[in-house]
Amino acid sequence: MEINDLTPAEQRVWQAYATGAEVDFREGTEPEGSPERTLRAGVLRALLLNGPREPGEIAALKVRGALVTGLLDLRYATVDSVLHLTHCRFESAPDFVGAQLRYVSLRDSELPGLSVTRARIDGSLRLTRCRFDGAVRVDGAQIAGALFIDQADIAVGDGAQAALQLNQVSVDDDLCAHHLRARGRVRLDGATVAGSLDLEDSELHNPGGNVIDAEALEVGANVLGRRLRAHGRIDLRGARIPGRLDLLHSRLSNPGGTAMRASSCAIGELWLRRGPRIEGMLNLRRSQIDHLNLEPEMLPDQVRILDLTYTSLTPHVPPEQRLPMLERDEDRFDPHGYEQLTAAYRRTGDDHAARLVQLAKQRRHRTTLPWYGRLWGHVQDATVGYGFRPMRALGWLLSLLAVGSVTFAVHAPPPLKADEAPHFNPVFYTLDLLLPVISFGQEPAYAPDGGQQWLSYVLVLAGWILATTVIAGVTRTVSRQ
Repeated sequence: MEINDLTPAEQRVWQAYATGAEVDFREGTEPEGSPERTLRAGVLRALLLNGPREPGEIAALKVRGALVTGLLDLRYATVDSVLHLTHCRFESAPDFVGAQLRYVSLRDSELPGLSVTRARIDGSLRLTRCRFDGAVRVDGAQIAGALFIDQADIAVGDGAQAALQLNQVSVDDDLCAHHLRARGRVRLDGATVAGSLDLEDSELHNPGGNVIDAEALEVGANVLGRRLRAHGRIDLRGARIPGRLDLLHSRLSNPGGTAMRASSCAIGELWLRRGPRIEGMLNLRRSQIDHLNLEPEMLPDQVRILDLTYTSLTPHVPPEQRLPMLERDEDRFDPHGYEQLTAAYRRTGDDHAARLVQLAKQRRHRTTLPWYGRLWGHVQDATVGYGFRPMRALGWLLSLLAVGSVTFAVHAPPPLKADEAPHFNPVFYTLDLLLPVISFGQEPAYAPDGGQQWLSYVLVLAGWILATTVIAGVTRTVSRQ
């Protein structure tokens, strides 16, 4: 392209390119969109591909405050100079598909969209505070530096369309998207981020659909989502996050559907605290989490935790606040969930809470048994609390002993052989009836009749029930240890 074919504004940019000088069109008095602040996209393309160079200088395209007309088409091009088009307005969405770029900054610009699909960028891609009226596609791109989408605003007209496509992207540093506003899906399926993914203070809208698709996401450090406001479904199935998945003070809302699915994940720490109650289902099935920082007040009515494994659980609250979480998984009995909660309490040294969880497990299991199993379960629960409340058996024993002793003391039963019978003792006679394996010689020497005979039957039966339930409870406790 000949320099004589350029407008005065384009000539300024052309001359500044060779030395990497910046051209700031905001310094003049010309209004935005005037010819003095307008650049043709074709001129910029020619400059980036075949622009003038000066020995000893680093060429760079640095422009502020321009209106770029036409399509900036760099598809599959190789650009070895820095590209800075900041505070600019683009009539058409730039197309960088498959390009090899050195560094790109479109900071504070307005664009109808952007495509960087399968591009390779040797430095960073900066889209800070950009406003997009169409989709932003960075899928499959390889970025050697960081990706900045912080404080950007992206809107698409069709909710089914992805507003931000980052699937299969590879970022060798951080992906910074704090204060991002997106209306439409954000796709991160198969993305790899060597550093952290920062979504703090972002607001994502796609009611009734997926707001974040991040299946098989791999992050080298943390996913930071403090004060995140997500109106739609977050899907993190199969994600690998060795650091924190931090959702403190966040609002997750997808009424009638799943608010967050983090199943089959491997996560270092999951923080769900200090935010409002989750609207929608929370799915953590088959995930492995080292530290679960979960506030009971944030849990929704539906929680899926089948085969969830965690090492520690905070904050430390009474088991009465944790147990409802285990009862919200489609009303099914999951012994693994009770064992995980028991182990978490034992690691903190709270054996009493661990026993209460195990007692709740037996009671929940009882509801799945046939009628005779439920009946025997009620007997074990009432007598010894399934072995977790052994002192209750002693209480039953002393109560029955008192009833029998008083009854037989008031009216002693007649002896079978008066000349051979030992001296009658109502206490030891009652103990003979209650204790099936111990004999004091009282029970075989006397023959009660009438109401006393029925009382003796009740005491014998009660003694066997107490003995059986105590043995069952002790066996269960010993085997658990």
